[in-house]
Amino acid sequence: MSRSSKLYNSDLAPTPVSKKNWGWFEIFNVWANDVQSLFGYTLAASLFLASGLNGWAVFAALILAGFFIMWLVNLSGKPSVKHGIPYPVFARVSMGVFGANFPAMARGLVAMFWYGAQTYAASTAVALLITGITGIEGEVMLLGMTGVMWISFIFVSLFQVYLFWQGVDLVKRFLNFAGPAVYAVMILLMIIIWAKAGGGLFSEVGNIFSSGERTGGFEGLGSFGAFLAVFSIMVGYFAAVVINFGDFARFVKNEDEMRKGNLWGLVGNVILFSFITLMITGGTIAIFGEYVSSPTDMVAKVDNLGLTIIAAFAFFAATVGINMVANFIPPAYDLANLMPSKINFKTGGLITAGFGFVIGGMWVAVITQMGLFPFVNTLGAILAPVFGIMIVDYYIIKREKLDVDALFDDSAKAKYHYNGGFNHKAILAWILSGYIAVGTVWPNILILGLGDFFANLGGGGGYAWIIGASLGAVVHLAISKR
Repeated sequence: MSRSSKLYNSDLAPTPVSKKNWGWFEIFNVWANDVQSLFGYTLAASLFLASGLNGWAVFAALILAGFFIMWLVNLSGKPSVKHGIPYPVFARVSMGVFGANFPAMARGLVAMFWYGAQTYAASTAVALLITGITGIEGEVMLLGMTGVMWISFIFVSLFQVYLFWQGVDLVKRFLNFAGPAVYAVMILLMIIIWAKAGGGLFSEVGNIFSSGERTGGFEGLGSFGAFLAVFSIMVGYFAAVVINFGDFARFVKNEDEMRKGNLWGLVGNVILFSFITLMITGGTIAIFGEYVSSPTDMVAKVDNLGLTIIAAFAFFAATVGINMVANFIPPAYDLANLMPSKINFKTGGLITAGFGFVIGGMWVAVITQMGLFPFVNTLGAILAPVFGIMIVDYYIIKREKLDVDALFDDSAKAKYHYNGGFNHKAILAWILSGYIAVGTVWPNILILGLGDFFANLGGGGGYAWIIGASLGAVVHLAISKR
């Protein structure tokens, strides 16, 4: 077997059977930490309000999205369970051994953006704790953040690097603690809000939301269009994990364990977390007469020091948990894939932390001005075509046949060398599909009348992930040989 130093190191090598020791519970915890973060709550609560739909209709759209995402990750995870390879190595099958660097780095850059966003979100929990105990809020110092916020942000950034540096076993133990902890606090917060709102909350929830106007890109959509947009935005939120699910599936014993973990861990957590979000968001409107988007702001409004301390620790743990799962481990692999002989897993993690610190520091002053939904949709649109291309290539064009040894071979006659290590057809399919998918979010970049089409569609950006993934699959299939 020819193993090129440009393509191989121990982190990228297929996981041996002796180390494939994850069962359904480990996958359950991956999803538990991915679903229940401060950013995830804010996004779900915003969807309840911005869509203008009955709250129960939004709840149904989120559950439907959970089942759809489960189907997607079962598809992307199967080859990694079977062959023990991470996402950037699997991408070589469709993109070429060197062409895979492009989608790998796109995933890495998206993860760095999310890492910065989630680091900032976790820091708000630490700031809540500091303010709750000391009463000090501070004044704005730099980039829209107070001194307390900066101290909290720096602390969270350093803590995450420490956690990562200790190895995957400590990360795994931390995730097993964080998952149950945040649910305990969210359920406690729901009970407190429910008690304050009164017994009629359950029946009032639907009316609270449906009386609102459509905002945030939902304007101009009918009820069915808004339902589809909620569904697609939620899929877009999970787009990064959907595409690199193989980074976790490679450690799973068998496909049945993966499927079981995805059902209970993903769908189960989406249902429970969405229900809690629905009740808390509706309750805060009933009690305070206004929408409170952030759980940390909500806890501050409840004004109970004991709850503040418990909630701050739980929110911090949950959001750091999702950062480890979704935004730290994947780009570490992706960067290692770029230069295997020079960048290992830990070095890749440090580079991710550095970029994430810059992005998180600019979150309040710069990135939030873009808007929550466009941010989620744009990142999803960049990655969506890659998923469509990889899946149609593996299941239809290659018919699930994969030569693992050839994935680490850069010789000209190697199976996945294509043209100089690049599959130009797959890369072309990604560029065309990605351009249109991002254009659904930002129609002014499109030509040939497509910009007007998506602008008139109203909320077109909400469908960015589905449009991008579908186009990537169709274009790649159309121009490639079976």
